[in-house]
Amino acid sequence: MSLSYAGIGSVAGVIEQHRRLFIEAKIKSPPLRFHYHNFFRAIPDLVFVVDVTGIILDCNQLAASSLGLTRESVVGRSFFSFASPASLDSIKKALERGNKEQGVREFEVALVRKDCGGSAGVAARGELPALLRVTPISKTRRENCAFILVLKDLTEQRRTQLQLIRFANAIHFTVNPIEITDVSGKIIYVNPAFERISGYRKEELLSRNPSILSGGLHDKSFWKKAWETILAGKVWTGEVVNKRKNGKLFYAELLISPIIGPEGEVIGFLGSHRDITEKKHLEEQLVRSQKMESIGTLAAGIAHEVGNPLTSISSIVQVIQRTTSDQFAKEKLELVKDQISRISRIIRDLVDFSRPSNYERQATSVNKILQEAVNMVAYGKKAKKITFTLQLEETIPPLRIIPDQLAQVFLNILLNAADAMNGKEGEITVRTTASDGKVYIIFQDTGRGIPEENLGKIFEPFFTTKGVGEGTGLGLWVSYGIIKNFSGDIKVASVVGKGTTFTVILPVHGNGGSR
Repeated sequence: MSLSYAGIGSVAGVIEQHRRLFIEAKIKSPPLRFHYHNFFRAIPDLVFVVDVTGIILDCNQLAASSLGLTRESVVGRSFFSFASPASLDSIKKALERGNKEQGVREFEVALVRKDCGGSAGVAARGELPALLRVTPISKTRRENCAFILVLKDLTEQRRTQLQLIRFANAIHFTVNPIEITDVSGKIIYVNPAFERISGYRKEELLSRNPSILSGGLHDKSFWKKAWETILAGKVWTGEVVNKRKNGKLFYAELLISPIIGPEGEVIGFLGSHRDITEKKHLEEQLVRSQKMESIGTLAAGIAHEVGNPLTSISSIVQVIQRTTSDQFAKEKLELVKDQISRISRIIRDLVDFSRPSNYERQATSVNKILQEAVNMVAYGKKAKKITFTLQLEETIPPLRIIPDQLAQVFLNILLNAADAMNGKEGEITVRTTASDGKVYIIFQDTGRGIPEENLGKIFEPFFTTKGVGEGTGLGLWVSYGIIKNFSGDIKVASVVGKGTTFTVILPVHGNGGSR
């Protein structure tokens, strides 16, 4: 990039005026000579006077010190000896043309210091980048007798340019989404990471307000506080919920830093986002696991305190049923017996979940257990109008698991899918596949779906949307615990009115039957 320095022309002009004065006075006047050297020293750039062959006739002290030499050791040497190999040819051509033509030439060059251990103004590797202006000193209208070479040191400018390039690349290629806005909040820059996480192209975001990503979960007071902070020149940080172009929400840790101008004024803002969606999901899973652990701890006590009285009540009910001839009493006693069985079933589920399993893991075919589970559900009353489709990948490796527990998980999910049909016609598709060291068991139904507000609760104990007596709310909770015990996971996705998909994920490594 070529830089222009207007002051160089005026410096050369003044020097030329002094030269003419020296010629007229034949440089015999000591005051004039003193004035000439004072002016030379005061020039803030490197100045050389060379003859038509490039021999240095004079230079100022700054020029000599920038080369790491004294003025006396520079005068009399060829200026070409200080030119870098890349600049030598262009300097020679400029002087050759200057011998034949009038006019000023300006271009960038690099000088080489003979001693690399001196001036702080010299660039790395002993090179000094500079903007060179060649001004001929005319002897006659057709002949030049010398040249004034004025060089503006570009070391600091080059260093600043390099620093800006480094910062620009760091922001452009960082994995964190970055946006820059002007003082009014309009976006003037986004990096590729910001485009990826938002789903918007750069052209769609420029000149827009960052509120285009708002998830709508933060009130005006939240953003008012943020604006007050950054307009005061301070950094603001906080967690926000943003919305992608496709409408999906994501969590981000946002840092907004004011960009301060040379006069200390705020000239813009830099926003750095860190996607913490996965972190939030892990936190939710941790809370859920801790809740399950707490309830599991209580289960043993519940079984002992409630189980024994229930056994006694059940026995008494059965004795009365055998001894009474009252039909009305027998019907009511049968209802009591059913409710006692229901309570016992709840307690049994709690105990099964809370205590360590005594079952031994064994190499098990996931496809075989799936087929058995589907057959059991397909012959039930709720599944009369349901079509079951199996798409089982034959290359699924055997997993070291507890078969009965995995069958319980599959039955719970399939029964829930059947219940979701509400007795209407529908389809349940079960698929298995394996990739990246994991086995995926996918249950997809065409039932009523699960409302979004309930998706985060379905694995909680006692949560159910079924009527009283139709479910305990423990099936999915127990299933989730079983799969977690196998170092796996259960994912759920649902669209109200279209259906639900449960995905059971089990690891192959550490579970494989090849041991």
